[in-house]
Amino acid sequence: MASALDEDTQQSLAAGRESARAFLRSIQKDLQKVFVVFLIGFVGTFWALRVHVWDYLFSMTLANMSPDVAAEADVIATTPFEVILLQAKIGLVVGAIVCLPALIYFARDELRARGMWPQSPVPRWKLATIGLLGFVLFAVGVAYGVYAFFPIMFSFLAGFGLEAGIQPTYGIVMWTEFIVFLSLSFGLAGQMPLLITGLSYAEVVQYETFRDKWRYAVVAIFVFGAVFSPPDPFTQLMWAFPLVALYGFSLYLAKLVVTAKRSSDRIRVLGAIRNHWNVVGGAAVLGGGLVYAFYEYGGRTAANGLLRAVGSDWRFLVPGEGLGLDPVTAAALYAAAWALGFAAVATLWAVYTDLDTTSAGYQYGDPTAIDLDDLDAAGVRAAPEEPFLEMSEEESLARAQAAIDDDDPEKAQAILDRFDEVTADADDGGEDGDAAGTGDDGSAGAGGGAAAGGLAGSVGDRTSRASSTFLSELTGDDEAEEDIGGYYTDLKFIFDSVRSKSFILLVVFGGVMGAAFTWLYLGGLAAVRADLQRRVPAEVGGGINIITLHPVEALIFMVKFSLLLGGIAVFPVLLYSAWPALRDRGFVAGRLRQVYLWTGALFGGLIGGFALGYAYIAPWIIGWLVTDAANANMIITYQVSDFMWLVIFTTIGIGFLADIPVAMVLLNNAGVPYDGFRGRWREVTVGIMLFAAVFTPADVITMFLVTIPLMLAYGVGLGVLFLVTLGGRRNLSPPAEIVGR
Repeated sequence: MASALDEDTQQSLAAGRESARAFLRSIQKDLQKVFVVFLIGFVGTFWALRVHVWDYLFSMTLANMSPDVAAEADVIATTPFEVILLQAKIGLVVGAIVCLPALIYFARDELRARGMWPQSPVPRWKLATIGLLGFVLFAVGVAYGVYAFFPIMFSFLAGFGLEAGIQPTYGIVMWTEFIVFLSLSFGLAGQMPLLITGLSYAEVVQYETFRDKWRYAVVAIFVFGAVFSPPDPFTQLMWAFPLVALYGFSLYLAKLVVTAKRSSDRIRVLGAIRNHWNVVGGAAVLGGGLVYAFYEYGGRTAANGLLRAVGSDWRFLVPGEGLGLDPVTAAALYAAAWALGFAAVATLWAVYTDLDTTSAGYQYGDPTAIDLDDLDAAGVRAAPEEPFLEMSEEESLARAQAAIDDDDPEKAQAILDRFDEVTADADDGGEDGDAAGTGDDGSAGAGGGAAAGGLAGSVGDRTSRASSTFLSELTGDDEAEEDIGGYYTDLKFIFDSVRSKSFILLVVFGGVMGAAFTWLYLGGLAAVRADLQRRVPAEVGGGINIITLHPVEALIFMVKFSLLLGGIAVFPVLLYSAWPALRDRGFVAGRLRQVYLWTGALFGGLIGGFALGYAYIAPWIIGWLVTDAANANMIITYQVSDFMWLVIFTTIGIGFLADIPVAMVLLNNAGVPYDGFRGRWREVTVGIMLFAAVFTPADVITMFLVTIPLMLAYGVGLGVLFLVTLGGRRNLSPPAEIVGR
């Protein structure tokens, strides 16, 4: 294996091994202390989970649920050793995290020798302040998830499941991981001020990048909330709004520290408070007064009425309820907390106001003072126009060459692109100026262009060396049409032809997906569940008990099913848009009206197979499985995702099986010969097995239960083609050019 690695890689691996040995030697005498710290974290977590945490998490899950819903909710273990193994895994993770600071501390001498530890001592009060702030932000994020977000979400999820006839019986591993991961996500999101401020201050990512890309950050927050929170608008807003506000606060904090650094000024908190004591004091009074007015003058009652009107079960409680405090004391604590928060924000404003942004070192907001050498590629693209307007072409090429020498081709390309963009917009009289600057024979202009072009070409060649080599091999040419480059060219041509129709495709896909999800959400899932309940054999008695092992399992199934229907609906529109390009590149034959034949035939097969499956096959298979389990005196409890996918496989899946022979006939009519289908059966088998391995549960039997029907349908399609093509002697359409490649 070593011979397959280049010399630089081998040296890097050797250096890494030597560093690891040095670290181990440096802490060898202290490994027992590190292990003791790890053992304390492991045992303490194991004990806390067993004695306190499980009961607390379950009570938190039931918080704010209606009594009827709370009575049905439960947490179960599905394997004998599930609970103790889960405790051990969590204990190992916590123990490793707890012992990591001790490990780094004992290895500090070795880290300092290798330049990975500050050479000059950092004041302990600064480290303590950063650590305390990080801990407080993490705790606030977790507390928001535990005390505000989770009660609302679990109440909604359990109530929705019961309305659909699905019992909220959560598996302890899935339930715990769901709570832990979302709590960690809130805690880590709380570190956003430290992360953005630190990256901006260290100039790893420029502050201007965070500032200019705020729209993308807001979209990402809402998308993440839409995916990982229930489809209740109030719950999604509870996820998104605090994070958006936190991002804005992080931007302001980053602006503060970056301004102080660029202006070579010091941040003076106490002096700013003294200078603006009236603003800071007024903000504190305003924060406390808002809380007092909210509870004293009917704000809580009005907010609860609004929540009741939008269908949310969450309510603002009486101050101190659930905390063991009397209302007066609790209201005073709430008011003090809000007063401190408002005062902190006002203090940040005061600190920024007192900064000297007019010093000679760097004026914040002076675009011409930006040093492009300190920016990365994203910072160059986000930089204002002024530095590039004052830059000559030779200077831009020199900066790009310097970036190439620093092994940063992306930054080099960004400098050239940004310079071209700015100068093209600003050069109003460029053509006249060029004419005046050249001689009658144009020699001067040609010479300058050649010089600049040579350097630009050199930078461009070095910047795109890897990509151009790859694309030149992949794209191919007219003389090498049979290699993979020809296929790449064809696929790119087809993709470009449908890109103009992307908005229509998106509307169709999103409309069908949204309609399907809305139907399931507003009672469709319950209707399907009730209809299947009526089909259960009479001897089973109580029917089928369907449960959710994961809190959002039913919602995830609804999203996946909606995506499936959206993909089916958009297929004919995609085919219609791509047909001219497919025909032009030789993939298919026939006029555009062939699309109507394809759509009608495929949807006819899908609907016919679905009707057959829903009316006969699905009831027979489900009835047989239920009866077999009942005869064995088993309690029939199915997981909602497995049961509903069984229904889909035996209904829509039958439609897909029916479409395989139909699609083969249509492809033969479009130019794919019978011999091509018969000769490629091995590749088709491998493809079907790969599809079954990815889209079925992790079970070999299930994979073959999907693979065998698909292969049988392919065999039926071969038989049909054998008949209609007279054994391949007369295809429905001449072979397309693509077959001969």
